[in-house]
Amino acid sequence: MIVSAEWLASQLNDPSMRLADVRSFLGEPEKGRQEYAIGHIPGAQFLDLESDLAGHEGGGRHPLPDLDSFAKRIGGLGIGRDHRVVIYDADHGSTAARLWWMLRHLGHEHVAVLDGGWPAWIQAGGSQTSVRPNYPPVHYEVNVRTDDQATRTEVATRPSTTTLIDARAGARYRGEFEPIDPVAGHIGGAINIPHESLARGGRMLPVSELTPRLTDGHDSIAYCGSGVTACYVILAHAVAGLPLPRLYVGSWSDWVGAGMPVSVAGTDAAGDKRVGIGEELAAANDREPGSDEGWSP
Repeated sequence: MIVSAEWLASQLNDPSMRLADVRSFLGEPEKGRQEYAIGHIPGAQFLDLESDLAGHEGGGRHPLPDLDSFAKRIGGLGIGRDHRVVIYDADHGSTAARLWWMLRHLGHEHVAVLDGGWPAWIQAGGSQTSVRPNYPPVHYEVNVRTDDQATRTEVATRPSTTTLIDARAGARYRGEFEPIDPVAGHIGGAINIPHESLARGGRMLPVSELTPRLTDGHDSIAYCGSGVTACYVILAHAVAGLPLPRLYVGSWSDWVGAGMPVSVAGTDAAGDKRVGIGEELAAANDREPGSDEGWSP
């Protein structure tokens, strides 16, 4: 589910390997593609967060693309269901985790995220190229999962046994500020596990440190601003060997866009009891290894 730069370097010549570069920079929509053109890991294809990993139909800022069209796009890059896919981004893996989740949603099992992303690759002395690979196109067979998503209605009507996870920065969760969406706060009853609290120095925390920060229930739902960085929280559950939360793809941008009720710290009608993991986890996740105040999708 996550691999090191050293491991990836040893696998680059494997014909069953495919790489995806999903570097994305908030507020600079063309920069990821530009950085890819300057240099990328040999064999990597570029996929754009806005035009490839998101569509135009559905709620929120990053709804899923049409899955048949997405499968054709993936197959056109020479990526098939039998390939091992490693994805990297410009940071600790939050955007890469979106593609990881999407490929798993299509039924792809052999997919992983490069721990530490492009910076880790460069730090490890990895080679780079400006040459785009030219793999022959393949048919990408879709076998869509039906148990890994939650709709707005399912979030609104979830039972008390379902843990709702907000993966945004602590200040956004608490309603102290909101740099992207028109309304600040969180969905009532949600707990806060900022995705950046699960990494240190750009690398995912060891399992021994991850596990106390995550939910261990068999029914949970993760959301963020628009269904991107919540995928990193889901990835962390997978790395820790815990049941995976479902993804509310529309996330906060869909919730507030639909005029649903919101809560802020201290005023939540649901009590903000952080169901299932307690105040110890709340305190731990407020003391992030990195920063919990970053802007993220």
